[in-house]
Amino acid sequence: MELLELRTVAAGIRLLVLDVDGVLTDGRLHYDSDGRETKSFHVRDGYGIQQVLAAGLLVAVISGRRSAAAAARLAELRVPHVYLGRNDKREVLQNLVAELGIPLPNVACVGDDVTDLEIMGLAGLGITVADSHPDVRRAADWVTGTAGGQGAVREVCDYLLAARQPA
Repeated sequence: MELLELRTVAAGIRLLVLDVDGVLTDGRLHYDSDGRETKSFHVRDGYGIQQVLAAGLLVAVISGRRSAAAAARLAELRVPHVYLGRNDKREVLQNLVAELGIPLPNVACVGDDVTDLEIMGLAGLGITVADSHPDVRRAADWVTGTAGGQGAVREVCDYLLAARQPA
């Protein structure tokens, strides 16, 4: 997608959909000695999410893995639509946009692996992180300059907010 078209599409985004592992995190799984999962989240990503929510955009998370750590972080950020442990990402997205009354062209999806390709393709703006799977980078409308878990979501949030401002 060319830069002018990207900015035009980004200006119309009303719903930002994020994956967790590889997007909000660096994709690595950490377990303590008791087998409990821990995750690292970048504080800048959280701030970006808070900023888009404050600007009136909706945010949703759709992840194939259940994670108490992710649930806790997303609750802390007050992300209103959280779907963890859902492999039916397409169905979840279609039901969500129907419930919210948001057309798919007004949705941006950020993913990092082939399991995200379907919803990225449905969305008006398919975004991936810099260190995503090569097939996902080829399919994306936009590739961030930042890796997953390292501030890529903040980069997306900043861009969506900037696109809404007059040029």
